[in-house]
Amino acid sequence: MHTLARAGAALLLMAIPEFALAAPKPLTPVIPEAYGFIPVPQASVKPDKSHVYKAIFDARQAAAKPAELAPALMFAGAELNTLSASGVPLSNIDFVIIFHTTDADSAVWDNAHYRAKFGVDNPNLKVLSEMKKAHVRVYVCAQQLVADNVPFDSLSPDVTLATDGLVVLMTFENAGYALLSY
Repeated sequence: MHTLARAGAALLLMAIPEFALAAPKPLTPVIPEAYGFIPVPQASVKPDKSHVYKAIFDARQAAAKPAELAPALMFAGAELNTLSASGVPLSNIDFVIIFHTTDADSAVWDNAHYRAKFGVDNPNLKVLSEMKKAHVRVYVCAQQLVADNVPFDSLSPDVTLATDGLVVLMTFENAGYALLSY
């Protein structure tokens, strides 16, 4: 009965607004459209401000809906927010994203081509611009675009055309970048 009484008291306190705990607002200092970071002082394995974080994001999936961000952009943005909010300078964050599948590549199309295919504006364009300002290198595989009959002039100006997506992955993995796939 003691446990039941405590549970009942906790529910009662939660129902009273002044006792309700408010979750802190997530921090989004670099990419506001991505997931934010909530500092947890007692957590371990915190970002080191002097460490250089190198990662290549393997963009293989499309967003669940055309009006949503591509998963690779969402998670690269979330990690930019996490590291930056933790005091890691942007000069110590070295991220690369490679788009190289039929499903994912439309995220890097310009608005006209994206709207023609999906009927909505490309939600990724603002984030691609923000990524470029944060010195994130974003590539798209020319081989996949050719295979899908996607014209090169349909790409966002914030994306670089790469000869081959797998060569990009191998190049950066061989240079010590952590591989993160989305």
